Amino acid sequence: QVQLVESGGGLVQAGGSLRLSCAASGLTFSNSAMGWFRQTPGKQREFVAAINWNSDRFYYTDSVKGRFTISRDNAKNTLYLQMNSLKPEDTGVYYCAATRAALIARPSASFFRYWGQGTQVTVSS
Repeated sequence: QVQLVESGGGLVQAGGSLRLSCAASGLTFSNSAMGWFRQTPGKQREFVAAINWNSDRFYYTDSVKGRFTISRDNAKNTLYLQMNSLKPEDTGVYYCAATRAALIARPSASFFRYWGQGTQVTVSS
C-alpha cells in the first residue's frame, strides 16, 4: 500500500527555517504529482505547494510564495519543502500528499488520493 512519511517538523522562532521531507513508498513516485498541505485546529486543510512528476511545474499558495520551495528527488522517492522566513501563521500540521496522476489538474485537497500522517510545525513569535 502507499505510505507517505513526513519528517523535519519542529519548533522554530519567527524568521527561522525548516526543511520538511516526505518519504514515499508503494507507488511509482517518479510518475506521481505531489503536494504539501497544512492544517490548524478548527480549520480546513489548506493547500501549500505542489509539484509535477518531473519538477517542470510548481504551484504555491500566495502566502508562502518567495519563502517556501517545493522540490523532489525521484531517485530517492522523497519530496521536500524548504521553508524560510517562517511566520507564526505558518504554524500547523503539515501533510504530504500524492496522486497517481503525473500532472497537477488542480492544487486542491480533492485532487490528491494519498496522505501522510503529518508533522507539526510551530513558529513562535
